Amino acid sequence: MRFGFFDQLPRADWQSEKQRYQDILAQIEFGDELGFDTAWLGELHFIPSFSCLASPLMILAAAAQRTRRIRLGTAVTLLPLHNPVKMAEDAATLDVLSGGRLEFGVGRGATPVYFAGYNVPQEESRDRFEESLQMILHAWSNERLTFEGKYFQVKDLPLAPKPIQKPHPPIRIAANSPDTFAIAGQLGFPIFASPLINPPDKLREYLGVHREQLKDHEQDVALAFPVHVSASRQQARSECEPSLMHFFSMAGELIKPLADAPVKTFEAYQQLQERVRKASFEGVDRSFGIFGDPSYCAERISAIREEFPMEEFIAYFNQGGLIDHATVRHSMELFAQEVIPRCK
Repeated sequence: MRFGFFDQLPRADWQSEKQRYQDILAQIEFGDELGFDTAWLGELHFIPSFSCLASPLMILAAAAQRTRRIRLGTAVTLLPLHNPVKMAEDAATLDVLSGGRLEFGVGRGATPVYFAGYNVPQEESRDRFEESLQMILHAWSNERLTFEGKYFQVKDLPLAPKPIQKPHPPIRIAANSPDTFAIAGQLGFPIFASPLINPPDKLREYLGVHREQLKDHEQDVALAFPVHVSASRQQARSECEPSLMHFFSMAGELIKPLADAPVKTFEAYQQLQERVRKASFEGVDRSFGIFGDPSYCAERISAIREEFPMEEFIAYFNQGGLIDHATVRHSMELFAQEVIPRCK
């Protein structure tokens, strides 16, 4: 099993963007030294308290110059918001700068303010996502790009650079809604998923749908969990609880427009809104959180793997963004040196 870590870079009023960027770059560099397999960054827009990370590819390009081995991933790039020609160029540039270490995670996105801000009709998001992904794959696999789609048309473009990885960098799709699990399986792609979005029974069901649709491909699932490792369970809670509950407070405001939207594929967000509203540290700790001393965290991960077989475990070490950098660094170090070896 691979081990990665994720951040979407929330920024409280008293935090500067410069410091948040410096912190995540230092953490990626430290993760490289510690032996983590992957660093994943999200793409979010127009909600600074929830994220000041509008361009993960740019941050990862900077991280590529400070690291040697760790793979650098987007979790995820929101394809419907972007011109796929530009996205193919930018992602390929990162693959070149990193020496072939890009993991290209992609998703549709669901937050209305993103689509309003980019002047993209949200009802077009699924079609735009599928067309953009197809176009990017064509751009990376052919010397010249000709493409005739509903939203994008190009003829005989000699795109450069091309990715180092052949036939292209690994692609992973974020699966939150039930139909996305099926589509990712039909396309033969690995997925991201989270027990935060779908409760355990639904997540097991949807992972089964993905597996059934894969046909000739092996299933590859990456699951993300909130993690904090410290000297004891009590100390872990005292260090991470304020940040974790801050996250749920912000998430509740973000999810509300989705839960109220009359869109069938967003039904999961209506149920998620209720779970977020009722969220407590005890509930998260009981269901999918991993908070405690190294021995406890290793046992917890082993139990979760029994319930949800996965190929990559993704740790969110600072969910909510309020844990200071030194404490995050210590949690990462304990996880890498004392938890991962027990979970291999």
